[in-house]
Amino acid sequence: MNIQKTLSGATLTVALEGRLDTTTAPKLEEVLRGSVDGVTRLVFDMEKLEYISSAGLRVLLAMQKLMNRQGEMVLQNVNEAVMEVFEVTGFSDILRIE
Repeated sequence: MNIQKTLSGATLTVALEGRLDTTTAPKLEEVLRGSVDGVTRLVFDMEKLEYISSAGLRVLLAMQKLMNRQGEMVLQNVNEAVMEVFEVTGFSDILRIE
């Protein structure tokens, strides 16, 4: 999985490409851990995300809880396959998807 971070002011955009699963979720968690200090808006660009597993959902949920305390989190460009996972799991009700 490729992770591209762009910081613009207090907005961090994280573009994900590939598969967010048991193998890659720890990498994303590690990348995000030190990157969200002072960030008030966290944007995930999921245009090139092909697949998300429960491990990936766990990372998103943890980031959502953190961002609820310091700002907002938004998911953008979610494709049909990933959106289906969000809907089946109820994450579409928890996460802000644009």
